[in-house]
Amino acid sequence: MLAFPAGGRALTGRSFVKSNFGLFLISALLYPAALLQAQVETVEGPPSAVHWVSYGHVEGHLALKYSSAGAFSPDSSLLAVASDEKVLLMNLLSGNGPKVLKPRVPEVDDLEIHSANFLEPNRLFLLANGLFHVKGQRPHPTPLLAFQWDTTEDQLQGKLNEVGAKGGFSPARYFPMIGYLVLYKDGSFDLWNPRTSQGGSLPIPDLTQVPNLFDFSPDGHWLLLAQIQTTSGEDPSVVDARTHKFVDALHGHEGTVLSMAFSRDSKKVVTGCEDGKVRVYSVGDWKLLQTLVGHKGAVHRAEFSPDGKWIVSAGEDQTIRVWSADDGTLLQTLQESQNPLLTVAFSPDSRFIAASSESQVLIWKGQ
Repeated sequence: MLAFPAGGRALTGRSFVKSNFGLFLISALLYPAALLQAQVETVEGPPSAVHWVSYGHVEGHLALKYSSAGAFSPDSSLLAVASDEKVLLMNLLSGNGPKVLKPRVPEVDDLEIHSANFLEPNRLFLLANGLFHVKGQRPHPTPLLAFQWDTTEDQLQGKLNEVGAKGGFSPARYFPMIGYLVLYKDGSFDLWNPRTSQGGSLPIPDLTQVPNLFDFSPDGHWLLLAQIQTTSGEDPSVVDARTHKFVDALHGHEGTVLSMAFSRDSKKVVTGCEDGKVRVYSVGDWKLLQTLVGHKGAVHRAEFSPDGKWIVSAGEDQTIRVWSADDGTLLQTLQESQNPLLTVAFSPDSRFIAASSESQVLIWKGQ
C-alpha cells in the first residue's frame, strides 16, 4: 500500500514545502472493466430502525468542494460551521446556541474562512483567504492560508502557512479520512499533513491533464480521478497508488461525476453524478453494484456512514436522501432546504447528518 508521506520537510512559515519521491518513468495501461448492469429503481421503503428528524439550521456553510465529514468533532458532540470571518461551534448534544470563534492572524485583514475541520477535540484546521496588511504598503490578497485554531482559548495555534503560493496548483482539497491536504500540479499530487507538518509527492507519470476531482481510499491503496480536462469520457479513472499506474475505471455514468467517496473500510465507492443518480461500486474489481434513483437533478455529494449501514446524498433538488447501503432501498427523504445542497456528511458516530448549501447548514438527528 501507499505509505502517505511521513519523511518530508515541514511546511513552515509562508511556503508550501514538499519532499519529492521522484518520478517513476513507467507506462500505464487503462484496462476497461466489464460493466455489471445493476440498477436499483428505488422507491421509498418502510421506515428504517433509525429515523432522522430536523435538528436545526444555521447561516454559514461547510466545506463545499470536498467532504465535510471533518466539520464534526471526533466525539460527534460539535459541528464547526464557517460563517464569513467566524466559525460557529454548534453543540449537538446540548442544543445550546453556538460558540462563536473569531480567528485572527498576524498582518491579515478581511479574513474569509472557507472550511473548518477538527484535528483534535479542541483544535481546528482552517483554510481561508484575506488581505495582507503591512504598515506603509497597500493591502494585497493572500494566497490560500492554512492554520490551526485552538477552540478553547480562541487563538492561533502554531504557524500560519501559505498553500500553493508559487502558483500553478489546482484548488486544495482536504481529506478528513486520511488527514492530508492535497494539491495537484504537473502530473503530481502534493500531500501535506497539518498535524505533523510533514508532506510528500505522489507522481502519476501518465496523467497529463488536470483532474478537477479526485479522492483517496482510507487505506492508501487507490486514487480516483474524475473531471479530467480535455477528456471526453465521464467515467472516473482508477489509479493504483502503489504502482502509480492507471488500472481501471468506474463505468456507467451518464453525466459529469460530481463526487466520489470511499467507505471507511475501503471496500466500496459511492459516486454522485450530474445525471441525478448515485452509484455504488466494489473496490478491487470495480464492478457497478447499485444505481440509486430518486433525485430530481444533479447529485452533488454522496457518502457512506462511518458504520457502513447507510449512504447519504445531497442534491440540486434541495433534498437529502438516506439509502440502505446493503440493498439500495431509499429509507428517507429530508426536504427542509430551500436551496440546492452541495455537500453532506455523517458524524463519526453515524447519529447526525449535516448538509450545506452555499449559505446555510442543516442538521438532522437519528432517532
